[in-house]
Amino acid sequence: MQPALHISTQVLPGNKIEISAPELPVGDAVEVFVILSETSTPSRRSAIDLLDELQGTRLLKTPEEADQYIEEERNAWQA
Repeated sequence: MQPALHISTQVLPGNKIEISAPELPVGDAVEVFVILSETSTPSRRSAIDLLDELQGTRLLKTPEEADQYIEEERNAWQA
């Protein structure tokens, strides 16, 4: 059986995890497994949040703007 260490830490800003283990020799290869605690719940983001993260800007920012755009397009097809 391979030796193992159990180290608890917190997720830092920037979604980074830092592990300090003085008992590990510098330069040794190690494997790291991350196990979420049972109290952790994955955060769910809305579609709007995901769109806001995309580069560029959204053409229509509100439902009212979308309705107006659709109405203008319908009118253009009927003309």
